[in-house]
Amino acid sequence: MKKTRSPIRRRGFTILELLIVIGIILAIGGLVTPFLLNSLKESDTGLTKIQIQNLEQGLDQFYLHMKRYPTEEEGLAALWNSESLEDEEATANWKGPYFEKPSPKDTWGFEWVYRSPSEVEGIAYDLLSVGPDGEEGTDDDLTNLDGRVDADGEPIDGDLSDFTN
Repeated sequence: MKKTRSPIRRRGFTILELLIVIGIILAIGGLVTPFLLNSLKESDTGLTKIQIQNLEQGLDQFYLHMKRYPTEEEGLAALWNSESLEDEEATANWKGPYFEKPSPKDTWGFEWVYRSPSEVEGIAYDLLSVGPDGEEGTDDDLTNLDGRVDADGEPIDGDLSDFTN
């Protein structure tokens, strides 16, 4: 009896099958990516709002000890370094640092904008993140005025674009 050899069959994917799988993966990626990018943007915005709240708390602690907010010249650096204070009497009253770690930049790596006194009546200072575009006065800016209302219950306009340097 003679043995017959059966031909060797390779099992695998055809190019057509691979192209279909790649197409499905790309379609799923195309559907998921916008949601992920939007979530990333929302998380950066949320983190910046929390940073603003933390800076406000530090500014309030500074106020309790110093009976004033930092001047615009002293800036936010007065919250973590007494060397930025304008006079020696102020340095003696300083009980900081008010932050364990300095926070001179926002989530997107831009310097915080601090103005004291505020140009909005009834607010002591303006604290502003220029947002992801890095330009002041655009819709993506975040401020300490966001969500605040005046004595009449009207929203305080958070648009700080008309401030002058």
